[in-house]
Formats: sequence, C-alpha cells, structure tokens
Amino acid sequence: MKKIFAISVCCLAFVPAVNAASTPWWEQPTVCRLDPTDCYASMGAGYDSALWDSVTECWGMKLICPEALAKSGEYQPKPMGREEIENGVNINADFDTNILNGDCFGARKTKENGAMASVNGEYVRVWCNGILDNVDEYLENGEITYGAQPTCSELAGYGYVATVNNKCYGKYYDETKYHIQCSGNDIMPSRIIVLNGADYMAASGNTPATESAADDIFDKMESTSESQRKIYFKND
Repeated sequence: MKKIFAISVCCLAFVPAVNAASTPWWEQPTVCRLDPTDCYASMGAGYDSALWDSVTECWGMKLICPEALAKSGEYQPKPMGREEIENGVNINADFDTNILNGDCFGARKTKENGAMASVNGEYVRVWCNGILDNVDEYLENGEITYGAQPTCSELAGYGYVATVNNKCYGKYYDETKYHIQCSGNDIMPSRIIVLNGADYMAASGNTPATESAADDIFDKMESTSESQRKIYFKND
C-alpha cells in the first residue's frame, strides 16, 4: 500500500515538469512581462510602430501633423510620446490630436457642425468658399482668416450676410431683390429690406436726401408692420 502511494506522488510531481518543458520560456508564468495598459491597442495610419516610447515603455508613437505643433518650422509629421501629447507639450491648443488628418494626427478644432474654427484660442467663422479676400487656411467646410474678420459692409458689397449657410457662414442675397443695410461696426446687418420689385437706387421725387432720412422711413415702416402683425397674427 505504501509503495502505490509513493508512485502516485511521484507522478503528480512529474506532470507539471513535462508541461513546463513543452511551453516556450517567454510564455512561462514566472516570466516578467511589460504592462500594455498604457500602450496603443492598435496602430495603423498616423503611427510609427518601430519607435520605442521610453516613458510608457511601449512600442509605437503618434505622428503629429506639423501645423498642430506649437513651434513653427516643422515640415514633416513629428513622432511624439503619449505623455507629451496628453500634457500638451509643443502642441498647438487650436488643434485636436485625436483626429487623424491624412497620415498624421492633428486637425483644427471646430464646433457648430464645423462652421466655427478655433484660431488663437477663440472660435471664428468658417466662411463659405469664395467669400474671403484674405484666405489664410482652407478647411473641410470653407476658409478662415487669422486676422480681422470681414465687416457687414464688406460682405454686403458682394451680396453676403454673416449668417450660417449649411456648414459655413455667408448667405447670399440677390441685390435686385434685397437691400442689406449695415450700421456701425456690427458684422450682422441692422435689417434686410425686401425690395418687392422696387429699385432703391432709382431717382424719385420723394427720395430721402440722406441715409439718415432713409433710415427714418424704414424705421416707421418696420414699426407699422410690427403693430399690424400683432393685430392680425396674435397667435404668432
């Protein structure tokens, strides 16, 4: 009885040794492995998988687009470590480095369905193509300028108003049907007048002599129209 028990114990001790010998050393449970928690789960376009990130101890670095870098002078995508990117080191705050932009990461931040874009920390209008005289950058939905935005008068000269038009700004009003009236430095017009076939440039016996006089006439017309609307459209 004692001999049978001894043989059984020997067999139990021998089995794991056989399994361990058949398992590659790098898959042994006693081998220390790097923790992949901070590593990229997968890499494709926008990554360089051959670079070693010594901070996170992982293979792979993101390629950041040159325009998304805070320092100018870069012409090629720059590989950057994960911690650098998360801390905003040499990253232009106007850009989102989570967005793939071709073969690198970094697209200008936008809102309002892409109709506003971040420039120097502030959101400016993305103008529909062909409106700006001084285009600094072309985006998916239109174009932007880094400097002064166009005024109401400048836009009205081409028949445009600074209102959203789908995914960009700049709505066109046919000058034969509408008159865009601007006042002060406001980018939006004070009123848009429906001409109803009238030629506001044509001479007339009762044509107002000054712009101020014309404004007074339109103010009275607007006031009358508003009072009539309240009478006949009470549920509006």
